[in-house]
Amino acid sequence: MMPSLFLAHGSPMIAIQDNRYTRFLKELGMNLNPKAIIIFTAHWESDVLTISSRDDEYETIYDFYGFPEELYQVTYPAKGSTTIANKIQKRFERHGIQSKLDKRRGLDHGSWTVLKHLYPEANIPVVQISVHPFLPPEEQFRIGEALKGMGQEDMLIIGSGATSHNLRMLKWGQHTPEPWAVEFDDWLIDHIHQKNYQKLFQYETLAPHAQLAVPRSEHFVPLFIAMGSGCMETPEVIYREYEMGSLSYLSFQF
Repeated sequence: MMPSLFLAHGSPMIAIQDNRYTRFLKELGMNLNPKAIIIFTAHWESDVLTISSRDDEYETIYDFYGFPEELYQVTYPAKGSTTIANKIQKRFERHGIQSKLDKRRGLDHGSWTVLKHLYPEANIPVVQISVHPFLPPEEQFRIGEALKGMGQEDMLIIGSGATSHNLRMLKWGQHTPEPWAVEFDDWLIDHIHQKNYQKLFQYETLAPHAQLAVPRSEHFVPLFIAMGSGCMETPEVIYREYEMGSLSYLSFQF
C-alpha cells in the first residue's frame, strides 16, 4: 500500500543540488516502490482537471528562466500510462468531477525536480494532473477523495507545491526562517494532525499570516488533494525546512 504525499518542490535548483532535502527525497524513494506515480503539479493550471494520457516518453519542460545552464540539461524521460489515466478519469466521473485527457504536454518542473531524486532512473510510469487553483479547498479535498484507495493498488499519489510560497517575500541568503512562515506552518501541522478539516478549509481567514504565505493558491491546493486521497490513520510531517526566510519545504505523508 502506498501513502499519499504532499512534497514541496521549492526552487527548480533542487534538481541539481545535493542538500538535506534532496537526500531526504532520495531516501524516501528508496523506501517506496510504487507501480505508478500520479502527480498533481502546481505548475499546470486549468479550469478543467486535465490528465496526461500517453504511453511514450514525456518531454521535459523548462518552465522557468534565469537559472544556470546545467539545470536546462536535466531530463526526466519517464513514460506515461493511458490505462491509468483512463482509470483516473473514470473515478472522477463517478464523483461528478469534470476532467479531460491530454496527450501532448510534457512534465513541468513541479513534477520532474522531485521525481529526479525520488526515482532517478525514470522507470516508473507517471500520470501528471493539472490543478484548478480557484476551486474552494473543500473541492480540492474532494478531488483527492475521488482517488482514495489507489494506494492499495500501489499507486503513489503526490501533490507537488508548497505551503508558504511568496516569491516577493524571499530574503536571498537568509538561512533562518521568518517567524510568520513558521507560525503559518505550525497552524497547518496542528490542524492536519487533528484532522480538523473544517478549519483547514477556512485557512484563508483562520490561519495566521495566510495572506503572506499564500498570496495565490496554485502551490497550496495540492496539499488538500493529497490530504483527501490519503489512507493513513495519522498524517505525518516527513520533512520541514525553510529557504530564503520563507520558502517552505514542509512535506506530509497522508
